[in-house]
Amino acid sequence: MPSSVVNKYIYFPETEVLRVIYQSGAVYDYLNVPFEISEKFREARSKGQFLNRVIKTRFSYKRVQ
Repeated sequence: MPSSVVNKYIYFPETEVLRVIYQSGAVYDYLNVPFEISEKFREARSKGQFLNRVIKTRFSYKRVQ
């Protein structure tokens, strides 16, 4: 099911960075995200809810674009 919040995402296992491209076009890197969390994000029925509930509350981030 397409997300109304997340357009796409990329996980970089070598640096544990989860890059999220929002529907708005904003791009954020979430730092030190373990592989297991990235997999749970991938499997989440609602990417936006998982992002707000788990990722944003636990991991530092920086805006890329």
